[in-house]
Amino acid sequence: MTPDSGPTESKGQPGIVSAALSGLCPRCGARTLFATPAGLADECASCGLDFLSLERGGRFVGVLTMLLALVLILAALGVDEWLRPPLWASLLFWGPVTVGAVILALRLWKTMWVYHQYEERAE
Repeated sequence: MTPDSGPTESKGQPGIVSAALSGLCPRCGARTLFATPAGLADECASCGLDFLSLERGGRFVGVLTMLLALVLILAALGVDEWLRPPLWASLLFWGPVTVGAVILALRLWKTMWVYHQYEERAE
């Protein structure tokens, strides 16, 4: 087996986590996937790929957010039971953690869904 054999599409492609954090277009790799921290852009400003048509059907985000909320609530209750921090410290800590976790989870999910749909339509 030579080093050049195998699928050439995946060579040099970033991982899904780095693509989600950077907001990389699945076609050209430009940082144009997200218009807002967790909202997809309409299309790639670089190559013109329509992200909204790829995102259709990826409506699992409500369930994803609910599951994440459950995990965060259980974690907050566990920390409260273990450390007994004052209410202001809990609010100061869990507010930003919740916002950051939701944005990160939505970016990961939407990126995975768009990349999956793009690969499916390319076949």
